[in-house]
Amino acid sequence: MAQQASQSIIAELEDAVRDGTSAKRVQTLRQVTDLFLNDGDRLNDEQVKVFDDVLCLLVARVETRARAELSKRLAPLDYAPFEVIQHLAWDDDISVAGDVLTHSSRLTNEALREIASSKGQDHLFAISARENLPPSVTDVIIDRGEDKVIRRLAKNAGAQFSDNGYSSIVARAEGDDELVEILGLRIDIPAKLLRDLLQRAKDTVRARLLSIASPRAREEISQVLNDIAQEEAAAPRRNYGIAEELVKLMKQLNELDDAAVYKFAEAGKLDEVTVALAVLNDMPIAMIERLMLGLRSDLILIPCRSARLNWPTVESILRKRPLPLPLDNATLEIAQRDYRRLSLETAQRTVRFWQLHNRIEKQPMAAG
Repeated sequence: MAQQASQSIIAELEDAVRDGTSAKRVQTLRQVTDLFLNDGDRLNDEQVKVFDDVLCLLVARVETRARAELSKRLAPLDYAPFEVIQHLAWDDDISVAGDVLTHSSRLTNEALREIASSKGQDHLFAISARENLPPSVTDVIIDRGEDKVIRRLAKNAGAQFSDNGYSSIVARAEGDDELVEILGLRIDIPAKLLRDLLQRAKDTVRARLLSIASPRAREEISQVLNDIAQEEAAAPRRNYGIAEELVKLMKQLNELDDAAVYKFAEAGKLDEVTVALAVLNDMPIAMIERLMLGLRSDLILIPCRSARLNWPTVESILRKRPLPLPLDNATLEIAQRDYRRLSLETAQRTVRFWQLHNRIEKQPMAAG
């Protein structure tokens, strides 16, 4: 019956496309969609292809409102016509693309990755709410998404993150209290990243996290906060005055470059390395110090890449940092791989987020 009906509507379709008014095309589109919704789950692949061809032909010739209506009706269907779903998902108008980007199971991960790589923030926002988002897609969203998108992605319990993606989204949480809370409540956040997140968080944010977390999460957060408090109490306060004078003079003489930082690192002059990274990135010395003295090696890669340091210099910095145990070769290999993957654009964007959230003005820093 569905096959006969789909064949009988072809003549109407041809008339609507060739001679029909806009209203006639919309009427035909609704008629074809109703027919598919009534019988689509019983159609074979060949019959679905007939509907796919018909709908694609009509979609190209109707206004935005009609395409948006079709998107809303087809998005929940696991058997929706494949080609028309792709057509709707790539639409520049988010009122058309939004529903299928968020809900349609007919979109492949590759298609989602391509759309996320090329469309605007509204499309990223829609994709970020999908169930079971793989790291190949979330990596792109984290790289391109603005704050609103990142927060929605972080709230999505079905979103999966690569190690680099998780590190990047935690770095984005610097100064963003709402994002800190969202990430702190994720059950899949790695322990080392939870520690880094809480280390950056304000006391008020830490208190709120403890108040809204589940009993299991609250116990873990409390333990991490206790460890951080003990380490902060035992950590000596450093004075970078002499190092800052030297580094700022080198900056004025245009001598502060990769070679200079490499020499500092090789000589074990970590105060000078810390100040150099701060000056090259227009960041507070205290923030770079946290990265230099922290247990994680991946975050220090961001200001290094932003400062355009070469890998031998970065490797020397990683090896010379004052850690409880020296870095092993496997960790350095991972760091080198991540450094190669980290684009200058992404690193500089992350640094700008840090600058913004810490209200850094574009002027020489005061003595530390």
